[in-house]
Amino acid sequence: MSEILKFIVPELFLVIFNLSFLSVMLFVKSNKILSHGNNLSAIALVITATLVYLNPVDPDPLINGFYTSNEFTAFFKMLILSLSAVIVYLSDTYLRKNNLLKYEFPILINFSVFGMMIVISSNDLMTLYLGIEIQSLSLYIIAAYRRDNLKSTEAGLKYFILGALSSGLLLYGVSLVYGATGSTQFHTIYKAIMYTDRTLGLQIGMVFLLSAIAFKFAAFPFHMWTPDVYDGSPTPVTAFMAIVPKLAIGAILAKVLFDVFGGISDKWQLILVFLSGGSMIIGALGAIAQRNIKRLLGYSSIGHVGFALMGLAAVSPEGLSGFIIYLFLYSIMMLGIFAFILNMEKNGVLVTDIYSLAKYSESNPATSFAFSLILFSLAGIPPLAGFICKLYVMMAIINSGLAYLAIIGAIMSVVGAFYYLRIVYIVYFSELEGNLDSKLPAGHLFVLFLSSMAIVLGTYNLLGVEPITRAAAESLLY
Repeated sequence: MSEILKFIVPELFLVIFNLSFLSVMLFVKSNKILSHGNNLSAIALVITATLVYLNPVDPDPLINGFYTSNEFTAFFKMLILSLSAVIVYLSDTYLRKNNLLKYEFPILINFSVFGMMIVISSNDLMTLYLGIEIQSLSLYIIAAYRRDNLKSTEAGLKYFILGALSSGLLLYGVSLVYGATGSTQFHTIYKAIMYTDRTLGLQIGMVFLLSAIAFKFAAFPFHMWTPDVYDGSPTPVTAFMAIVPKLAIGAILAKVLFDVFGGISDKWQLILVFLSGGSMIIGALGAIAQRNIKRLLGYSSIGHVGFALMGLAAVSPEGLSGFIIYLFLYSIMMLGIFAFILNMEKNGVLVTDIYSLAKYSESNPATSFAFSLILFSLAGIPPLAGFICKLYVMMAIINSGLAYLAIIGAIMSVVGAFYYLRIVYIVYFSELEGNLDSKLPAGHLFVLFLSSMAIVLGTYNLLGVEPITRAAAESLLY
């Protein structure tokens, strides 16, 4: 038992902290503890990330084959825990200003992160389902966290209904795969696929599984919830949903494709090409007409999912490494963007119209420069890190013989540059009168400048993450 427990120490710590914090807030009801709740939660997440770093890894499946702990899972767990800690910390100011400082927020965030940790380490389709549901149930609630706001409750309801549909697809896919292979464990299914001739049910099950995961990943054609939920949710929730779940779902998508269906990659490669190409097109074209910055980022995230999926569609070690690099750098860029957006206010009221940024550079030149740098990087302007990660996945897909997908990506990059550069134009050159009067707190400024610095320094050696992502990819492939 002790051998098993040592591999799940981070998960146990996070659950114990959550239950302890919940118990204290229910029975003690201390306003002093509540006022520091987000900071305490951020510290707990950082400690959990440290425990993941110190935790042993094992290339073989653990806990009767239900769990894995290797370089791949450790990298993604540390990333989602660290980013979640920063987002919870950044959210504190917003929640205080909008009278939303309640103990449920950090608890729900932590339980969602706990679900993501289960998802990332799962080595069984039922464990995967359990982790996704723990993650998703928390997200449904915090999407509707602002209960007195119609758009927030509508966002939570839409996300819940469509999420329940995707959960049904996932379970149906699991049942078909189990019927064809006699197992729900990744490594057993992988071996069974080599020796089974019942491929029709297996392939249909695979399609259902990929469809359900694509919904969680906000990939075309399962993207329809993204702009509405991003717009309706409180901005800290939008920041969390735009960054952290994508890392967890991206990780499990890679695991399912290579650890479960790696032996029939010729059957799913074209599915990935379809998801990738469609996401890039819908994301780029959908964002052009948006004035609401949260909806714009919703469509933008769909487009970036398409670019990331090019790495998986390449079905190669360099493609998988490029996929991981893309998710990592995208999350760094979005963290800086939301550090800024959380403070787009006029007289204490949140504004989301991009034209409210008019002439912002006149009063905040340094902040505007850092913000614009990140927008340039998201647009893929060379030589910033956003361009480098797009180059990685494009080279991988070209080397795999699917150059037409890279061409679609290049065209959509040009289209997508329009709505990013339009925001930069508004910040610096618009003739309209802007109406922002808020100042970024010191912590938000630090994150914004750190993010902008990272995308500049990332042009040199990708922040040193390339060998780490290569090791993570190899631990998954071999």
